[in-house]
Amino acid sequence: MRRFWVILALILMAVPLVMAAAPKSYQVTGPIIDLKDDMITVEKDKEKWQVARDKETKVKGDLKVGAKVTIEYRMVATSVEVKDKK
Repeated sequence: MRRFWVILALILMAVPLVMAAAPKSYQVTGPIIDLKDDMITVEKDKEKWQVARDKETKVKGDLKVGAKVTIEYRMVATSVEVKDKK
């Protein structure tokens, strides 16, 4: 019976860690069509994807226009406006 309570306690302690997980990540793959210090523009299926980057962005390889890349990104809210119900 004691083993049951120990396992239950471990599960209850792990729940907040799972709930605090990072937001889902996404990726886009295609050739770079424009490159700036703060943004990479990739073309995928004839659609332009602009992805912001900063000094924390990890880059493996030589970024240049024409290079095929896979960019992993997360969606982050920059502002939220609550609309009142009428």
